[in-house]
Amino acid sequence: MRVCADTDEAVAGVEDGATVLVGGFGMAGMPVPLIDALIRHGATDLTVVSNNAGNGDTGLAALLAAGRVRTMICSFPRQSDSWVFDRLYREGRIELEVVPQGNLAERMRAAGAGIGAFFCPTGVGTPLAEGKEVREIDGRTYLLEYPIKGDLALIGAHRADRAGNLVYRRTARNFGPVMATAATTVVAQVSEVVETGEIDPEVVVTPGIYVDRVVRVTT
Repeated sequence: MRVCADTDEAVAGVEDGATVLVGGFGMAGMPVPLIDALIRHGATDLTVVSNNAGNGDTGLAALLAAGRVRTMICSFPRQSDSWVFDRLYREGRIELEVVPQGNLAERMRAAGAGIGAFFCPTGVGTPLAEGKEVREIDGRTYLLEYPIKGDLALIGAHRADRAGNLVYRRTARNFGPVMATAATTVVAQVSEVVETGEIDPEVVVTPGIYVDRVVRVTT
């Protein structure tokens, strides 16, 4: 695990075409400084996995506006301030895969747990079932869902130690812990970095074994 000097170092090495998991529920827990660094980095043709498809003109919306995202995988692509995504989608400049919120979390959890696929009833009888294997189990209909793996995860946490152990602040936790298990490289922005051992092991949410880079940011 490396403590990076700045956000640009934290996102170095991201390749074109990468799948990037971006934490946050709306703006809660969204790692905006890391996203800004990714924009500066210049990687393009990205697949982005997040709960939303951007808010306003900052963070994920700014990455979309910069034309860096080829495919958006999310559970909630439209809200009152999603005008950047709406425009790109209507113009045919971005692809969309809608995934129910629980399925989104479970598909990433499956990737982290090494589960090859799982059956879930969510989406049965809707357009989301198109093209998916259907199976009846104990009288109920299920759809086969596959894991979502990331090349990179950008997450926002509250505090880290130098071993990469993370704790989060309230609802900013959201998708961070599950995304940290599902990506090859995990980058966490935090408000504070403390010495190893200063975080009570009983309150660690994401163990450092899942975290590759940490950067302290002040907002």
